[in-house]
Amino acid sequence: MNLLYTDVETDLRASVADLLGTHSTDLWPRLAAVGVSGLAVPEELGGQGASYRELAVVAEELGRSVAPVPFLTSAVLATTALLELSEDASARSLLSRLSSGAATAALVVPLSSWESWPDGRGLVRSVADAGSADVLLVPIEGRLHLVDAADVTPVVALDETRPLADVAITATTPLAGPGDDAVRAALVAGAGILASEQVGIATWCLETTVAYLKERHQFGRPLGSFQALKHRVADLWQSLVLARAAARHAADALTTGVDVPIAVSVAQSLCSTVAVRAAEECLQLHGGIGMTWEHPVHRYLKRAKANEIALGTPTRHRATLAPLVDLAGPTVGA
Repeated sequence: MNLLYTDVETDLRASVADLLGTHSTDLWPRLAAVGVSGLAVPEELGGQGASYRELAVVAEELGRSVAPVPFLTSAVLATTALLELSEDASARSLLSRLSSGAATAALVVPLSSWESWPDGRGLVRSVADAGSADVLLVPIEGRLHLVDAADVTPVVALDETRPLADVAITATTPLAGPGDDAVRAALVAGAGILASEQVGIATWCLETTVAYLKERHQFGRPLGSFQALKHRVADLWQSLVLARAAARHAADALTTGVDVPIAVSVAQSLCSTVAVRAAEECLQLHGGIGMTWEHPVHRYLKRAKANEIALGTPTRHRATLAPLVDLAGPTVGA
């Protein structure tokens, strides 16, 4: 297990951060041009052949900017599902298109799915990025299908940077291979990478809060000089360090295939909570300015809250984790 960032990962982070700093309206094509869309795709299919560690680094940077791009849905969830079915010619062809950025794809399961998902023959609610995806993939009766025709209806989402839609499937073409296994692998990988995005959100919130506490004065002193506020940000920093270690462990486990279910559920249990707490603290410590639409803090809080129920809540992940480590688990509600 290696929790440190390699030189390659550091360079990748810098490249992605530079692009995100341009505030371009065609951000996804520009990210695809540097290989972000095909990181997980093997080189023989036109991708980068990178590991989940590199995907996690990109997710961190996207979390720091709450970028409205389909990285999680297309480059992680849909791509991982298709990689599980790479013996199918249609799946291989689609992987090449996804890796080049010529198309994006979305997996038609609710964003909250974790250990189970509905059969896609009916209406599937709250599918992330379905409205903008060029290709939809839906699990039906244990197989993954390409969607030939569907009614996609956008719905109001808490996090506007990751739009949701209800999808009613009307025609599909099945892909060869075990579709349920492909969806399960995609959800596990997605949850592991989402933990790094949550770390990115928490990192931005902490750094922005510390900078504000240094420059904002009250009673003739910087706010950051008050002991009570020092304790709050120091405690948050400690939580973030733990969350980063858990997220890096999950990315490393996805890469090596060792203890994946344990590492992913540990990361999700911790990182969801830390991201929400960091965003809430950021909003509170910014005082009135944090409550305005003009300040970006609300976008981070919304992304953190939306991520908290995406790909399994912390409670569900703790329930998944408990039997894996021989502990009595919490009671999970509906």
